[in-house]
Amino acid sequence: MKVNEAELLISAVRQDQYPKNSLPEIALAGRSNVGKSSFINTLVTRKNLARTSNKPGKTQTLNFYDLEGRMMFVDVPGYGYAKVSKSERAAWGKMMETYFSSRENLRGVAVIIDSRHSPSALDIQMYKYLKEFELPVLVIATKADKVSKNKRPKHVKHIRETLELEKTDDIILFSAETGQGKEDAWKSIQAMV
Repeated sequence: MKVNEAELLISAVRQDQYPKNSLPEIALAGRSNVGKSSFINTLVTRKNLARTSNKPGKTQTLNFYDLEGRMMFVDVPGYGYAKVSKSERAAWGKMMETYFSSRENLRGVAVIIDSRHSPSALDIQMYKYLKEFELPVLVIATKADKVSKNKRPKHVKHIRETLELEKTDDIILFSAETGQGKEDAWKSIQAMV
């Protein structure tokens, strides 16, 4: 999908702030600093639509991005960031649970993980959490350019087994540096929508 128009529509913390439209939404979840913003920017071919940062934990709201008036990406707060208070983490958890459990526009979730490392306990927990809501999940394994080509199949197999991915859930190796996986990611997202 070629995106000519993309904009941050709203940053929400409560249900009453969600956009009042019927556009299908794909949520993006992942550990802090795993590359969610780079994934968004690569897919929409923009450098700074989603702000990237070297400081983890910058996304503290549900960020709704309108793509062409046809669909939305919803960037949710990153999980696993230690320098956030327990009360703040609890508030993020409640905000995300409300969104995942009640948003009718939500069609699926892209879980962003780092392809170089084994999925963390929090990645596994997030995947299982989303499956409790019976949501389709697409796993995006970022930083694929940093894994040698001959090791990539082994990494994919390991991620699939560690997360205990359902057969209906895709996993895509992705690189914001080279654009690898961009077309496959769009195909999977459009299938969800």
